[in-house]
Amino acid sequence: MTSRTALISGAGIAGPALAALLTARGVAVTVVEQAAVPRSGGQAVDLRGAARTVAQRMGLLDAIRAVSLDQRGIAWVRGDGSIAARMGVDAFGGEGIVSEIEVLRGDLAAVLADATADVEYVYGDSIVALDDDGSGVDVAFEHAPGRRFDLVVGADGLHSVVRSLAFGPEEDFTRDLGLYSCWFTAPAGIDVDGWMLMHNLPGGRVATVRPGRVPGELKAGLSFRSGRIAYDRADVAAQKAIVADHFADGGWEVQRLVAAMHDASDFGFDSTAQVHLPSWSHGRIVLLGDAAWSPTQLTGLGTTLAMVGAYVLAGELAHAADAAPNDDSSGGLGRDAEIRAALRRYEERMRPFVASAQKLPPGGVDAFVPTRALEIRMRLAVMGLMTRWPLNRIMAGQFDKAMDFDLPDYGAVGVHAGPVG
Repeated sequence: MTSRTALISGAGIAGPALAALLTARGVAVTVVEQAAVPRSGGQAVDLRGAARTVAQRMGLLDAIRAVSLDQRGIAWVRGDGSIAARMGVDAFGGEGIVSEIEVLRGDLAAVLADATADVEYVYGDSIVALDDDGSGVDVAFEHAPGRRFDLVVGADGLHSVVRSLAFGPEEDFTRDLGLYSCWFTAPAGIDVDGWMLMHNLPGGRVATVRPGRVPGELKAGLSFRSGRIAYDRADVAAQKAIVADHFADGGWEVQRLVAAMHDASDFGFDSTAQVHLPSWSHGRIVLLGDAAWSPTQLTGLGTTLAMVGAYVLAGELAHAADAAPNDDSSGGLGRDAEIRAALRRYEERMRPFVASAQKLPPGGVDAFVPTRALEIRMRLAVMGLMTRWPLNRIMAGQFDKAMDFDLPDYGAVGVHAGPVG
């Protein structure tokens, strides 16, 4: 049988998770990442429900726990700094707004990368053309020489290059929610006392700050509602200016956070949008994670879907490989028909889970970022009642989504954690 080869675009969460799972099953994996180096820091992400089971089956749960954030929960703050409401990390069985396992995106990506020692990572490059002839995919890169792979996976996020090349323009499949967010590291000048603090401002704005993993630093975020903004995703200074302009009159600790944002070296900025595609695969090209579905940060389920999706995709492809004839025409991961069947099964299993996860919490963007002072006061009052009947039953339905998936058993995975950072 010919060597099994797969190219994954994107070294965030979904890409390295899939790389680890495919490598454990004998596939030669290359991961190409547009960033010049692995991205550190980033916002905190949740490991919930079925994703914890995936991490456990991969042998990575202890390594992930070792780099998780030590947080007490979430607290909503008034303009004078007083606490209006709290939700502890133990609320809803550890599946609340701040979940039992929260980890910085970069730290989770590092754990997954450490488990992929046999994977070829190519940083500072990007795919520029794809040609799927049915028996393989010829890939052209911006810098590296072209190569041929049995399978190409787009795990490259909301602005997926693979999706644009194989499926069409981004605007054909994205649903913008009218919300922009940035995240960055700030010095520990605000006493958070182990809590994630959230402060809403009139005009559809919210500031958050939470403990970092490294002593002496905080992780901060600033979000605001707006119509579509045209900006250069490579111009960080311009992005910081956009955020600063929207928070120019912010009270509480907002000005301190804006000043820290200007000095931050790990600043990230993006719109909030969901992705809706009629199909996630086209021949031997398939999408995974935010590139395929993007539930947005409002759901708290992006990482869960990425991990579960990687597990299901790898498992279905393994079945395809096992069913393939043992000859040189198999294409490595199976003949074209077997790969197409595996990708269909991946989509059939994941579609209901994704559709449920994409449903925003009650109130959606309006609840997360109210625009008027009266709406903010009402929100603070509601937050204080979320763990009480009947609101607790409504919120439990949202948090339980992470566990509402019958995770298939694809047999031994064989992934092992690398050194814990």
